[in-house]
Parts: sequence; C-alpha cells; structure tokens
Amino acid sequence: MNELNETRNKKNIWTVFPVVVMTALFCCILWGSATPAIKIAYELFGIGPDDTASRLMLAGARFVLAGLMTIFFGSLISRKLLIPAKASLKYIFYLSLFQTVGQYYFFFLSLAHTSGVRGSVINASGNFFAILLAIYLFRTERRSIKKIIGCIIGFSGIVMILGNGSDLLSGQITLQGEGAMLAAALFYAFSGCFIKIFSKYENPVILSGYQFMLGGAVLFIIGLFMGGSLNFPGISCYMNLVYMGFISAGAYTLWGILLKHNPVSRVSILGFMNPIMGVLLSAIFLGENKEAFSLRGLLALLLVVAGIIIVNLKSEQSVK
Repeated sequence: MNELNETRNKKNIWTVFPVVVMTALFCCILWGSATPAIKIAYELFGIGPDDTASRLMLAGARFVLAGLMTIFFGSLISRKLLIPAKASLKYIFYLSLFQTVGQYYFFFLSLAHTSGVRGSVINASGNFFAILLAIYLFRTERRSIKKIIGCIIGFSGIVMILGNGSDLLSGQITLQGEGAMLAAALFYAFSGCFIKIFSKYENPVILSGYQFMLGGAVLFIIGLFMGGSLNFPGISCYMNLVYMGFISAGAYTLWGILLKHNPVSRVSILGFMNPIMGVLLSAIFLGENKEAFSLRGLLALLLVVAGIIIVNLKSEQSVK
C-alpha cells in the first residue's frame, strides 16, 4: 500500500500548481533565449541570410545534439536506457515531421529575415493556433466564449506587430521573415496537440529525444546535400551549439511532461511568459531596445500576453 501511494505521489508531482508554474517559467526562459541564440549563431558561424543549406545543417546539428542530451539525461533519471517501443515509432515520426523538421525549417528561415523582437511576438501565435486545433480538429478542448475572445485579442497583437498595409507594400513584411514565423507557429501548435495525445501511449521524454534526433538528422542531411557547410572558427561556436541543444532538450521535455499530466489549457496559459522572455532577451542580447520598447511593440506584446491568459482561463460556459 505504501509503495502504491508513493508511486501516485510521484506521478502527481507534475500536477502540483507551484511545480507546474516554476517548470513552465523555466521552459519559457529557455525558449525566449532561443531567438537571440540563433541570430548570434548566424554571426558566429558566418551564415548569411540566403545560405539556406548551412542554416538547415545548423538546425540539424542542434537537434541531433538535443536528442542525445534528452535521452542521456532521461536514462540517468530512469536508471535505464530509454528505448521506444516498436508501436511508438509512428508517433516519433509524426512528431519529428511537425515539431522539428517543419517548425524549425521555418523558424530558422524566419530569423534570418526578421528581428528577434518581431519574431518572438509572432511566434506566440502558436498558443492560439494550438487552442483552435485542440477545439476544432482534435476535439481535446471545449469551445468557450473566453477562448474565442482570447484568440481575437491575441491575434490582434500579432497584426499590430506586423504593422499596417504600407509595411507589406514597402517590403518590411516578407514571406521569408514574418510569413515563415507564422508557419513555424502553426507547426508548433500541431506538435503540441500531438504530444498531448501521444504521451498517453509513450514516455514524453522518449518521444522528445528520439524525434529530435530523427528530425535533426533529416534537416542536416538535406542541408548537406544542398551544399551547406558548418565552420567552427572558435570555441564560442561550440558553446553556442551546446546551449541551443540544451534549450530544446530541457524545454520540450519538461513541457511535454506537463502536457501529459495537465490539460492543454492549464499549461498553455503559463506560456504568456514566452513572448515576454523572447522580447526582453532580444533587447538585451541583440540590442533591439528601440523596437522592443516602442509603443507599438509594447502594445502588441500586451495584447498577445492578454490573449494567452484569456484563451486559457477555465470556463464552464461552452459555445454550441
């Protein structure tokens, strides 16, 4: 009986609210640092905005490393080598396709053509896409007035950071920049819903680790055959790559665990810190203070944060 209670307590630790909050906050800090880390990597590795092949190789190397780190630390914690069941291979394939290959092809492309501040705010649209997909496609969430209002408010912040029609005509908004980041956010939303579903059948650490390795290998091989290359002129390149690997290994593994033991809305509401961290860290490390603290930038961020909070508020009122 004591052993059974101990097992239950261990499982339920991920549903304790303070643990959920602190874990989600740590994930958001890591994710927020990804934007400046990638843009700094482009400078360290000497990858130009039009060098798609080398950019794919960098993304691939990052996620292969992230996968190895995830499985290594997960195995240490479990005291056994984490190996996926044969039935889980299809889950790993789908996750790698959406979470790593799809999402980060567009994410790395976007950051070569837009600012870190703008990219961080636009990327937050994934939170609203995830809720809409969970409601209308996967049927894992109930539709409510608050969620609809939250999505409207949140997307209005995305529209604001994009600017007005003249920005599109002047070329300040591009498919390679802002358009690619919206695509990355949509892939993120699909992967979040998939993790919620697939983690019912497989350890989320196993799912995250092996899908990182598979997706990273695909990106690296594609970039290699396209003629890309990675040069390491200094130790800072190695340090940057290791840190980028840790961002994914730490954040996605912990976030997947939270999604396994909590409703999507309960976890997603805490993602309001993600765009805030992205904007603040871009301002600090990329010197984008003017854009980050402009009236339009702050108002857009406020709307996005408000939307994330509202869309995930627990509501008993449903829309028929």
